[in-house]
Amino acid sequence: MKLSQSKPLAASLVAILAFSTNLYAGLDTAVAQPGSSLGQSAGALGSVAYLTPPQAVNPGQALREPAPWSGANRNSGLDLAESQSPPPGAVAGEPLRQVPLNPAVGLANAGQQFRFSYTTTDQHGAIATSTAALFTPQGHPPKGGWPVLAWAHGTVGLADQCTPSMNPRSDRDAAYLNHWLEQGYAIVASDYAGLGTPGLMSYLNGTATAASMVDSVIAAHKLSTPAVQLSHKWAVIGQSQGGGAALHVAQSASARSVPAGLDYVGAVATGAPAYIEELVLAAGPTFPPVPLPAALNAYAGYIVAGFREARPNIDVDSVLTDEGKRWVAAAETACYTELADAVRGMNVARAFSSPLSSVPGLEPALREYMETPATGYDKPVFLAHGMKDIDVPSPIGIMLNSSMWINQFIGAEGTRNNRVEVHWYPTDHGQTVPVSLADSTPFLRGLFG
Repeated sequence: MKLSQSKPLAASLVAILAFSTNLYAGLDTAVAQPGSSLGQSAGALGSVAYLTPPQAVNPGQALREPAPWSGANRNSGLDLAESQSPPPGAVAGEPLRQVPLNPAVGLANAGQQFRFSYTTTDQHGAIATSTAALFTPQGHPPKGGWPVLAWAHGTVGLADQCTPSMNPRSDRDAAYLNHWLEQGYAIVASDYAGLGTPGLMSYLNGTATAASMVDSVIAAHKLSTPAVQLSHKWAVIGQSQGGGAALHVAQSASARSVPAGLDYVGAVATGAPAYIEELVLAAGPTFPPVPLPAALNAYAGYIVAGFREARPNIDVDSVLTDEGKRWVAAAETACYTELADAVRGMNVARAFSSPLSSVPGLEPALREYMETPATGYDKPVFLAHGMKDIDVPSPIGIMLNSSMWINQFIGAEGTRNNRVEVHWYPTDHGQTVPVSLADSTPFLRGLFG
């Protein structure tokens, strides 16, 4: 099931975003009035995306130069200058080189940990290089090898210095991944093509990110490390950007796994974004009418930067102001924390001289680039979302989760979704990750048998 592609839908999503981030004074009162509904209020307030006069827009603060990155990359001795492009005739899913992972960027519960490069298909359809980390549990593997989880990371930025396998994991992600190691799963954690490798990481590009993920699992099974025994069974887990990636993986994993001798069993997606393309299409010189939270401003910059690089035939620059071009350039070079600080208090409306949707060919290309599917899942899916989430506002999660759930029961035979479990928690975007473990742990255990 797809939501209709219409301005009323976009307007409603705009208002949902406003509702979730408390941007419109009095919205709670409007929703609570007798005879009112969130949908009616959203539709009315959402019209601001199209009806707000320029003089009513609060421009917020100007874009600031992002602070210099202060981290210390640890590439574990895997210098990709040695292989700026895959070897001639390479195909996707082949390992290129592996090295022990620097313990400073490792996981406490890992028995063995490696960093490796491999081939995949990028956003331009070309064979490209990506990197990943491989973690195995402590102790001896069970008969048949360690069951495998492919970890899809959340937003870190687009620049090479942001690469997850060259940086310590956040406390939240480290605790989450250590939990799965303790449960006896090996973890393959792709960086996604373009992070630490040639090209630009294609942010929220479902097809390209799914390719990086699936190819990392295929390549990990081919590593020349006899001591590492991996089961042919695997699942995907992901949060935020990675939650969306996990859903795209779930659509293609079975078809890609069988020829590789692997058995994909299901997915866990927390805080997965959906219908964000509708909000992006509403962007222009009068929307949003007020500054959004810094995180959303940063995400928007990454989306525009990633889309512009992936679709060079679409003239995105034609509707960007000079400040907008600096905003997108900053998104290409700054990691998440630095970019969010630079755009805090900024209204991204000032980045546009004309509506983004006015660019010829942009709308269908953007939908193809980032639309999250609600159908096509042939293996079980676990969905988790926080009721206090404003990074991916919870009403958006309701729409996606409801669509995926109902598509278990409707549609032609053979096209319906497999089992879809939906879980809601009284948490924000980040805390949904650890809180959901109480439910996702038995869910995955059941999939692996």
